[in-house]
Amino acid sequence: MTLSVALLQIDITFGDPVANEEKVERMFASLKEKKVDVVVLPELWTTGYDLTRLEEIADSNGERSLSFLSRLAQKYDVHLVGGSVAKRTERGVTNSMFVINSNGELVKEYAKAHLFRLMDEEKHLVEGSENGIFELAGAKSAGVICYDIRFPEWIRTHMLDNTKVLYVVAEWPAKRIDHWKALLISRAIENQCYVVACNRVGADPNNQFGGHSMVIGPWGEILEEADDQETILYSELDVEQVDNVRQRIPIFSDRRPDIYRY
Repeated sequence: MTLSVALLQIDITFGDPVANEEKVERMFASLKEKKVDVVVLPELWTTGYDLTRLEEIADSNGERSLSFLSRLAQKYDVHLVGGSVAKRTERGVTNSMFVINSNGELVKEYAKAHLFRLMDEEKHLVEGSENGIFELAGAKSAGVICYDIRFPEWIRTHMLDNTKVLYVVAEWPAKRIDHWKALLISRAIENQCYVVACNRVGADPNNQFGGHSMVIGPWGEILEEADDQETILYSELDVEQVDNVRQRIPIFSDRRPDIYRY
């Protein structure tokens, strides 16, 4: 099975959901030229890291973002890994990913499990505690958000039930872009899976973001990589290759969880 993906590597207007929705709508309009199965957006694409104003600009229960993404999925007949948005809930604001199928239905919601203290996330957001596993476009998949990729044990948890594709959405700073690349390649190699990683570009008042969205194969080979400018990154995933790699080096059957201790 071949899966066609498109990653929307965009600059995000700081604290302006309306402007960001308009940009995403324009980017989707350009997808008409290609047949795409899955479209991926970056982290916090509606607001950026305008964390101090989240009480004002966060999406109440995610309703606005869900409606917007559902409409796009149906209009363009694509599945969506909808980046993440600031979702206002009764327990606080979460950094939440919405996965939506081409019928406009919510397949999975995942709240970022690991909050990044260097950008004050823990002061303004509440962490999630559920996994990001789902099936999309016929492929067993998982989704995580930015800082999550620094926790290989969390990623491995998502891979133990024959998961084939790992989607990563991020606002990863340019000054640590080498870490971004190395971590993504490592996660692909050690889990023998595809990694589809969408980062943002541009800047906010405190950070410069690095782009370099990537699609990595189950051998750890870089299939596609963007630069640090706005673009749509396209790639094709031969999902059966995951099984081939896992048969050649059977790391999952060779695991020794009985001796793994902290």
